[in-house]
Amino acid sequence: MSIESIVEKISGRVAEGGFDKTVKFDCGEAGVIVIDGKTVSTEDAPADCTISLSLDDLMAMTAGELDPTGAFMQGKLKVEGDMSVAMQLSQIL
Repeated sequence: MSIESIVEKISGRVAEGGFDKTVKFDCGEAGVIVIDGKTVSTEDAPADCTISLSLDDLMAMTAGELDPTGAFMQGKLKVEGDMSVAMQLSQIL
């Protein structure tokens, strides 16, 4: 699975989710996904919150196979910026 396939998978959820913040998933060399309100893109941009994790972990999280809180506690993802924004992501992931 690629960054683009994850964007396709979550775009509908984001459009319907009512999320009004900006969050960036930074997967290093694999790329970034930026959710800005109701739009999802692979263009790097500033965000209220940046979540750094591997592409494999992001795929598992969007598939419901990896609990975001557990991943954070295990050090699989790191959050920079407004932690409350990261916590609101559960409504769209």
